[in-house]
Amino acid sequence: MSELRQYIREIPDFPQPGILFRDISPLLRDHFVATITALSGLLSEREWRDIDAVAGVEARGFIVASALAHRHAKGFVPIRKEGKLPPPVVRMAYDLEYGNATIEMSAGKGRMIIVDDVLATGGTMKAAANLATQTGYEVAALVSLVDLNLAPAFDWNGMTVRSLIKYA
Repeated sequence: MSELRQYIREIPDFPQPGILFRDISPLLRDHFVATITALSGLLSEREWRDIDAVAGVEARGFIVASALAHRHAKGFVPIRKEGKLPPPVVRMAYDLEYGNATIEMSAGKGRMIIVDDVLATGGTMKAAANLATQTGYEVAALVSLVDLNLAPAFDWNGMTVRSLIKYA
């Protein structure tokens, strides 16, 4: 789906100097259905049948994860920034490409896929997968809309991230 890549804007020095931000807003605005259809194809029909929920990482991960959950008639589970979910929650702190953060999730059970918009260093995806396991879920797949290829050997427990758009 490299043709979709042309709709991602590059914004230098955002949110801070030295960071090249990939803005997916034009892609979602003008090619949302094509994007969700292509993301859906990253998992087989059997894999979709065998999951119970799609987890989305706040904030932009919510957009694609909830659309995938709807498309496949699965539940949606939010993985949110600290202080955004009512208790009880489990929280996990982790390092980002340019700082650190804490995410939270409510306990549950079943097989899920975890979806985020961008895979950079893998810190958020790793924290989300660890948090999902800690809260009672079985992680069946990891998906990102964009892989910046900053961590080309990233995997979580032997599982690689399936990405629609990959940068070299």
